[in-house]
Amino acid sequence: MRIGSLGATGPAGAGLAARLASVVHEGLFGSRAVDKAKSMVDELHAKWGDRVSGLIPCDNAWDCDAPVVILAVNADSVIPTVREHSERLSNKVVVSMANNLTKHGNEFNAVLPPHGSVAAEIQALLWRSRVCTAFHLVPAAEFADLDHDMESDVVVLGDEDEARETVMEITSSIPNLRPLDGGSLRNAVGMETFAAVLLTINIRHKMRASLRRITV
Repeated sequence: MRIGSLGATGPAGAGLAARLASVVHEGLFGSRAVDKAKSMVDELHAKWGDRVSGLIPCDNAWDCDAPVVILAVNADSVIPTVREHSERLSNKVVVSMANNLTKHGNEFNAVLPPHGSVAAEIQALLWRSRVCTAFHLVPAAEFADLDHDMESDVVVLGDEDEARETVMEITSSIPNLRPLDGGSLRNAVGMETFAAVLLTINIRHKMRASLRRITV
């Protein structure tokens, strides 16, 4: 599948794009500056070789010829980015990774926008797109380390069943990542808030806690 990324040069975006390319997805690697995108893709090619041969650098103003687009920009930039590219994102599955968090000492807290979650805010702006959320609880550094398998469950939320299933299929293409259907975007407030809880646990206990279901 061809998958686009906006803001792919950040840690989460670059890592996820590389990980998806390593499992044979083709990735449009977008940045506000195309030279920056090319430089990052060159670095990834130098490090991982043919494992990431499917990455294609481009700027954020590209005509997005991809059915799925991941918003890999940080929470402060995601709404302006969505407004800027709303026409190009029409009729696509748009995946939000953003957690709007603030840190107070050794604790993270969620900052929730007027619509209740970042994902709901994006869907309100992209009313012709099918917005989903995923990858909230997976550390960015783990995506980028292709020599190590990832082990985590990924909750996928979205109002349309087909869009949610598409994102779950993409998630399951990464070995040891297991997608879980979390329902509609109404539940995104819970996931974005839980991200603050999980990061706080990791800081206070100096550990790497993640979401993992137990099969019985």
